[in-house]
Amino acid sequence: MDPVVIPILVAAIVVVFLVAATVRIVPQARRYNIERFGRYRRTLQPGLNFVLPVADRVNTKLDVREQVYSSDPKPVITEDNLVVNIDTVLYYQITDPRAAAYEVADYLQAIDQLTVTTLRNVIGSMDLEGTLTSREEINARLRAVLDDATGKWGIRVNRVEIKAIDPPNTIKEAMEKQMRAERDKRAAILHAEGERQAKILTAEGTKQKDILEAQGTQQAMILRADGESKAVELVFQSVHRNNADAKVLAYKYLETLPHLAQSENNTFWVIPGELTEAVRAVTSAFGDRSEMGAPVTAQREEAADDGTPEGDGAPEIEADPTLALDAAAAADEAAKQAAVAVSDAKAEAEAAGEAQRPGRGPV
Repeated sequence: MDPVVIPILVAAIVVVFLVAATVRIVPQARRYNIERFGRYRRTLQPGLNFVLPVADRVNTKLDVREQVYSSDPKPVITEDNLVVNIDTVLYYQITDPRAAAYEVADYLQAIDQLTVTTLRNVIGSMDLEGTLTSREEINARLRAVLDDATGKWGIRVNRVEIKAIDPPNTIKEAMEKQMRAERDKRAAILHAEGERQAKILTAEGTKQKDILEAQGTQQAMILRADGESKAVELVFQSVHRNNADAKVLAYKYLETLPHLAQSENNTFWVIPGELTEAVRAVTSAFGDRSEMGAPVTAQREEAADDGTPEGDGAPEIEADPTLALDAAAAADEAAKQAAVAVSDAKAEAEAAGEAQRPGRGPV
């Protein structure tokens, strides 16, 4: 080998080494801390940078993007002496690479220990229920303490979140029972409220129904009474306008007697005391007056001959063979007489009506 080539190769290798040691290319969102002879010199920014070979060296390479750190569950004692395991999630960002490298040896471990200490101070003043329902308050107090402590380390804590709070298993079972009882209570209250509303609505509906039925009954009775009043008034006016005599009235009276026994529930019916008077009126109006009046006239003449005033003294009650009949025979006999009287009254009324028609004279 030519002796001239060897020095050239050595020089080329030295030049390449010096160039490689001088040039530093820093990626985006990265920061390099440079030390010169063991002392911090500067922080390289992203892009192409030049350093002194041999004298300068890269001490730490840091990522300045926001990062997430999830700690392991840490036991914390609450105010009511219950041990709960709490997991936290930390969102942080390096703002000063020099301080993060030289102010604290391990900033992640420091942040983790500071988080645990702060959690024990915060949750130690709360009971279990307050711990479970006050996550926002705990997060705010943690962030305030961590941000104040990590500021001098060149780290900014953006957010602190409690990922999980795990109480003991016995407490979990008690909480489940409490929640189940609360839900059962709520369901029973809702069911009772529903039944109460249903009963109220049913009572109001029944009340409205009764009121409407009573009003309907009242209106019906008023209308019925009004109709009956008008009917009676019309009948009364018609009777007086037509000047009905005793024959027609006796006939209408006897015509209503058969309706007394038309009801299905009647086992017996009573013949009124005025029946004999009605029969006598009908027979005296339509029958042979001479036959029925002879005995009475004879009795009056005998009484006049004797000088006894009519109506003085007790009337003599002669024995009547019909009194020996039983009640059923008497009723049958009265019914037969009433039927005969009714038929005679009908015939006489029809004859009188034919005679009184306009355009026709007396027969």
